Amino acid sequence: MRTRVGIIGGGPAGLLLARLLHLEGIDCVVLEARTRAYAEQRQRAGMLEQGTVEALRACGAGARLDAEGLVHHGIELRFDRTRHHIDFPSLAGRTVTIYAQTEIVKDLIALQLADGPPLLFEAEAYEIEKPDSGSPRILFRHEGREQTLECDWVVGADGFHGISRPAIPAQRTYGRDYPYSWLGILADVPPSCEELIYARGQDGFALHSMRSPAVSRLYLQVPNGTDPADWPDELIWDTLDARFATDDGWQLARGPITAKSVTPMRSYLTEPMRYGRLLLAGDSAHIVPPTGAKGLNLAISDVRLLGRAFAHLERTGSEQLLDSYSQLCLERVWQVTRFSFDMTTMLHAQPGGGAFEERLQHARLRRIAESPHAAAELAALYTGLPLGS
Repeated sequence: MRTRVGIIGGGPAGLLLARLLHLEGIDCVVLEARTRAYAEQRQRAGMLEQGTVEALRACGAGARLDAEGLVHHGIELRFDRTRHHIDFPSLAGRTVTIYAQTEIVKDLIALQLADGPPLLFEAEAYEIEKPDSGSPRILFRHEGREQTLECDWVVGADGFHGISRPAIPAQRTYGRDYPYSWLGILADVPPSCEELIYARGQDGFALHSMRSPAVSRLYLQVPNGTDPADWPDELIWDTLDARFATDDGWQLARGPITAKSVTPMRSYLTEPMRYGRLLLAGDSAHIVPPTGAKGLNLAISDVRLLGRAFAHLERTGSEQLLDSYSQLCLERVWQVTRFSFDMTTMLHAQPGGGAFEERLQHARLRRIAESPHAAAELAALYTGLPLGS
């Protein structure tokens, strides 16, 4: 097999890039190691920046998003048993949309299979040969036999545990593991709020989100190594009640919990994001804690820049935008990493931090609640930096 761009990974980043290339008339092949059913059921993020929404609409994947997505005009910060609304349109001129990553993947897969370039499921890429040459090759297993995909370019959108990241030599890596995790639940109960609630409760963090008007998604800060089985449903709801508590009588609605999982918190970056004809995108290059809801949006930003760069190459023959891809992405990634770090350390109880750390957190929260300038900075970063930033 031969193609112009070989894409490893059939998540939202790889699928969106394939769609962008297809619309520009650029040949590509997507290799996804898992089955279609698995890819369409992976539970991941659900908050979309306005730029992500616009990109999905532009590539033809906006119909269900516009029909089913929940547009939010802000978030609520909750601390000291009080509520503080951060209004995005007035502060940043943008909104965000709640639409599950699983639904984005379904939409992009449907488009790809209907009229797009090849998308191979259960195609396990196991080696990238000669990524620093003019003709890299992807070795993969599919339908019981080993095959080779010859490419002009390779894009690794196969996540932290994929083969693309280790294929870049002499990497510089940066990381931080946080001393707490999130216990996340899905519950068959209408959300108790119209917009996301970020709460710094007396004994830790809680987040109230949603997947639809009938399904709530909630998270609790828990110690690393927590087993979800050690948290019975009643204890989860009682703890959420305590962390969301306010003095104005707000009530948290309870319902059947249908799923529980624990997510460790970490930050990770690798530099550069390009080596020869191999380019990284999404989690293969960077991971941020979910507090700022940035992982999916960063991945989409990466491939939007890649789509532009490949289109420029196709039209002009110039690799200028591909040459600047890594630097431009990393400038954005570091700003988003800073924002995610700030949100995480501001809202979570810090083990061993004591009263000093807690008072600093409350000072930071009060600054955002009381200063339009501080609130505008949060709103600008939460709703998304411009693509070139």
